[in-house]
Amino acid sequence: MFIIRDAKLTDASALAALVCELGYKTTPAEMRRRLKSILDDVNYRTLVAEVDGKVCGMIGTLAYASYEHNDPSGRILALVTLANARRRGIGRALIASAEKAFAQKAVTRVSLDTRLTRKTRTSFMNRSVTNEMGGDL
Repeated sequence: MFIIRDAKLTDASALAALVCELGYKTTPAEMRRRLKSILDDVNYRTLVAEVDGKVCGMIGTLAYASYEHNDPSGRILALVTLANARRRGIGRALIASAEKAFAQKAVTRVSLDTRLTRKTRTSFMNRSVTNEMGGDL
């Protein structure tokens, strides 16, 4: 079983490892610097999934003003689970938690950053966005 919670600065090492799984070399010190500004900005939200006290997944989101609409928009900036923690529903739970956080900020439109070079991730996002958020990519 896993829990979803807000990220803390002490999660920097685990988040660095997760970002490395996305193909972006990141040291714990670099992630700590990034997290300091991200966690201090109310427009960002970083949620982590934890299994037995160990961070095994994360989602990073941003709520922002839009040129096209009067209400805020949202963006999923990062979503990853450790390779050995996949196919357990963690990614779906992270997306569902992010959706609730977006709803609290009156966000009704969400865009997604993704690298299309990974077929399984694109397939996962297609299923998850359609199923969890009621939308389509």
